[in-house]
Amino acid sequence: MQRTNQPNMFYGAKPELFARAKYLRENMTESEQLLWYKLRNNQLKYRFKAQHPIDIFIADFYCHQKQLVIEIDGKIHEQQTEYDAGRTAELNRWGITVLRFSNEDVMFRIDDVIHKIECYLNS
Repeated sequence: MQRTNQPNMFYGAKPELFARAKYLRENMTESEQLLWYKLRNNQLKYRFKAQHPIDIFIADFYCHQKQLVIEIDGKIHEQQTEYDAGRTAELNRWGITVLRFSNEDVMFRIDDVIHKIECYLNS
């Protein structure tokens, strides 16, 4: 069931999450930096925010207009598949779609990653 009456694009995120998001923006991984270079400044014709608080989570990248979260998964995510599935399910309840890419996808197949994102944005 999709939640309604979300207060704004932060979906009720608490103030302490904003400080953590700022820290993450200032300390992005190499793959996050590479994808951010391709997403920032409306290059895909949609505005993305990096390290964006949503409810109790911080999304790697978020496009509010399309309610799209993009996550870049490092090796740690191989051990936390249940957590990631639960997180995705919770975001889906807000009506948010989650696209996941591995660090390797971003670092070595960035054009494919951008193509998949564009396909979603244009659907």
